[in-house]
Amino acid sequence: MSLAHGHPYLAIPGPSVIPDRVQRAMHRGSPNIYEGPLVEMVTGLFPDLRIIAGTTGHVAIYVGNGHAGWEAANANLFSRGEKALVLAVGQFGLSWANAARNMGIEVEVLDFGKSSPPDLGRVEAALRADTANRIKAVLTTHVDTASTIKTDIPALRAAMDATGHPALLAVDCIASLGCDEFRMDDWGVDVMVAACQKGLMTPPGMAFVWFSEAARLRCGRSDLATPYWAWGPRAEPEEFWQIWDGTAPTSHLYGLREALDMLREEGLPNVWRRHRVLAGSVWAAFDAWSAGNPQIAMNVADPAHRGTSVTAARFGAPHATRLREWCETKAGVTLGIGLGMAPSTDPAYHGFLRVAHMGHVNAHMTLGALAVMEAGMTALQIPHGPGALDAAARVVAEGAG
Repeated sequence: MSLAHGHPYLAIPGPSVIPDRVQRAMHRGSPNIYEGPLVEMVTGLFPDLRIIAGTTGHVAIYVGNGHAGWEAANANLFSRGEKALVLAVGQFGLSWANAARNMGIEVEVLDFGKSSPPDLGRVEAALRADTANRIKAVLTTHVDTASTIKTDIPALRAAMDATGHPALLAVDCIASLGCDEFRMDDWGVDVMVAACQKGLMTPPGMAFVWFSEAARLRCGRSDLATPYWAWGPRAEPEEFWQIWDGTAPTSHLYGLREALDMLREEGLPNVWRRHRVLAGSVWAAFDAWSAGNPQIAMNVADPAHRGTSVTAARFGAPHATRLREWCETKAGVTLGIGLGMAPSTDPAYHGFLRVAHMGHVNAHMTLGALAVMEAGMTALQIPHGPGALDAAARVVAEGAG
């Protein structure tokens, strides 16, 4: 028998849950794309996009997903043959490196594995060794969506500054924007990439690149920036169509407007705190479950190095896949697959999953997902420790106080 009938819950790390308000805002006919209310509404998006990124810099919007955001950043940061230093702490750092390499950019990767943050000593050493200053930019993820490792961006900027190297700092915030605290200008970030389908609570379809004036001046002659990818006309258009290099993504824009309104109404500090509390409840549950089964563990041991939008965990193969299938088919909760921990052809692949708690998520959604997971472990006879739901509830109770 299935108990999945009713409203499903998508607890995967993007696309995230779409608020009713956003869906209603998007449900409209196509507007005039040359003048009038759409043009006026879009003008108001840019100040709010700067606020959520913590910058007074430039913003370019692209019709595309997070990978499009990488390509846009790469195309404007580099010319063919110029060099990037990529800090990889999981699948998405490696993927950004591959995207750059496939565009003709020389890439040096510092791979820190799948469970640890960057070793800033190694970063400093790599920059000091580059005596010719060939490294034009350091690329890193703020929160890697696969490993869920959070990089300490202010500490990374300080390490870069200590070397005296002129490299720009570019940060992928696809999994963290609108979830984890981020302050682009205060933290010395030159380029920031994000997309709309996670903390910004809008269906996939838009990518964003924020860039500082220093980045604009350093990167004005890239031979990779074709008319579509060039960020200059998008950030400082003479005509409305130049923001998109063509037709505007009209329905998405109305959805984004509503999502930004919701974030402003809640207040960014409260948004960040809500994500910390909900993440803490998930972590408390995993701590309790792991006491009865050492195969159960979060991917990142130190809470200081975990993002608050998603938690990667292992259950031991094949239990993660069994649990995901049970939760979806029997209870209507879809958990995320494990990414980058093992090839899909390797039996070990079935030992990993992710629990998302990003965007339009509240206490009953997160606690409900944890209760469903515990019911699944009980039904499937997966050994686990007691007290997980009590521990998660205590975190919520204390956080809401």
